[in-house]
Amino acid sequence: MSTSRRHFLAGLAGLGLAGCQGSRTVAKNKPAKPANTETPDSSSDIRQVSASGRDLYFARLETTKGDVLIEVHPEWAPRGAQRFRELIETGFYDGCKFFRVMEGFMAQVGMNGDPAVNSQWDKKKLRDDPVIQSNKPGFVTFATSGKDSRTTQFFINMGDNSQLDSQGFSPFGKVIEGQDVVTSFCNRYGEQPNQDRIRRTGNEYLEREFPQLDAIVRATVEA
Repeated sequence: MSTSRRHFLAGLAGLGLAGCQGSRTVAKNKPAKPANTETPDSSSDIRQVSASGRDLYFARLETTKGDVLIEVHPEWAPRGAQRFRELIETGFYDGCKFFRVMEGFMAQVGMNGDPAVNSQWDKKKLRDDPVIQSNKPGFVTFATSGKDSRTTQFFINMGDNSQLDSQGFSPFGKVIEGQDVVTSFCNRYGEQPNQDRIRRTGNEYLEREFPQLDAIVRATVEA
């Protein structure tokens, strides 16, 4: 694995213009677009909780490109699912930018626009969950920089990223509505946004230097 790709994976931890016009720049070492880019199955009874998922819940991300509905399965990754719900219910994700979007790979989000808020959550490391599901298109996973290092950043897979499974990236949910919204997020900036600068200055930095980034306008938990 190249150094730049390893750096990207370790970092897996936007009010964009509707069309995201202009040339699109992505990392040189991004993986080729997978042949199978099908989204997870959905049906008219997607809200029915299965016997093995009694604590299943739904998270709606209202974004600058449209709504994304995520079906969260605590039995897949209980710590991750619980943290995700906690962050949504405290309003953490409201206004967060999708600061790293790579076509055919993933869209990453989860650094608050207020540096003081980020600082508080950076101290709340989460123990790892076992990897039960695979990082396939539409599956949602917390970022990690090593053992027991998850905090607030998550990504939505846009390709078949099953190579991440052995590295401890544990999906806790899947997109059941709006995967087309995810693939439409502006990806022209690739890996340019710097996480250290986001930590120091938040959305002020992102809005000034990367004005077309898409964002979560509001995140809510639905029964």
